[in-house]
Amino acid sequence: MANFVLANSGHNRDDEASKFGMWLFLFTELLLFGGLFLVYTIYRYLNSEAFLHASYELDVIMGTINTVVLLTSSLTVALSITAIQKGNVKLSLWLITATILFALTFLVIKYFEWSAKFEHGLFPGMDHYNHLEPAEKMFFFLYFFMTGLHGLHVVIGGALLGYIMWDIKKKEVTPQNYVFLENGGLYWHLVDIIWIFLFPLFYLIH
Repeated sequence: MANFVLANSGHNRDDEASKFGMWLFLFTELLLFGGLFLVYTIYRYLNSEAFLHASYELDVIMGTINTVVLLTSSLTVALSITAIQKGNVKLSLWLITATILFALTFLVIKYFEWSAKFEHGLFPGMDHYNHLEPAEKMFFFLYFFMTGLHGLHVVIGGALLGYIMWDIKKKEVTPQNYVFLENGGLYWHLVDIIWIFLFPLFYLIH
């Protein structure tokens, strides 16, 4: 009995350390994007008309669809945690699969959106881009850099959830030990929150 209590206590400490490490990592990510949001806000304030003109090149419909996709994916990943807590491993796996599919959907839509910008020569270094006003160049530089960095986080988050699925199938993540899935869910919620800020900043604020 004593050995069980000690083992359980050690397990709880490991879980708490894992959660603390994830929250610390998420905090550094928020600092990174918070700095980028601040830079964008300052440049937009100083060059409001140029930023407004450049923003008309963005596809609000695609941005809106991607927002709905990510919000839905946050719901499915949250439900996957609830499912495994209740011992429904199969449902949890299906919900994680749905989350990964939403991630892929987001990336496909973003690919088509970026492709349109490439066709118009708006990517930094391309011909049309080089003939823009400096402030408009800054808008598109920030757009590609910030949405590209966010897209990288979507890829990492999807890969992480895929790895967690593998651990669930190997029974290393179980209804009794699901902290890894919780941490993966926290990371995915961060991806969602970042986009919730990116979407209005680039697409909606006029």
